[in-house]
Amino acid sequence: VQLQASGGGLVQAGGSLRLSCTASGTGFTINDMGWYRQPPGKQRELVATVSSGGATMYADSVVGLSAISMDNAKKTVLLQMNGLKPEDTAVYYCNARWQYYGRTFVRTSWGRGTQVTVSS
Repeated sequence: VQLQASGGGLVQAGGSLRLSCTASGTGFTINDMGWYRQPPGKQRELVATVSSGGATMYADSVVGLSAISMDNAKKTVLLQMNGLKPEDTAVYYCNARWQYYGRTFVRTSWGRGTQVTVSS
């Protein structure tokens, strides 16, 4: 399964961005998808995840500012980020946990990352 992300860029503080990520391949089903980010000089951290059933989880830093959703049919996850701050500057990585039809082993795929830069 490959993940293709888009939507990063440069935005002023207080602005908004929407990140999109689509999983491609054959014969698989998605368990959940999400976004992680790695700020400069720091470790990768969770931003938000959404399950195929619609359950969501957010990092405390983005609660109330971001919304994640998934289109199961399109195997696409969207992350709407509002009220962006300079500390949101990071490389954002798409993540998917999935399994082949009829199999129980859950696999993980990562996208290549998309840069989000928030200027003050």
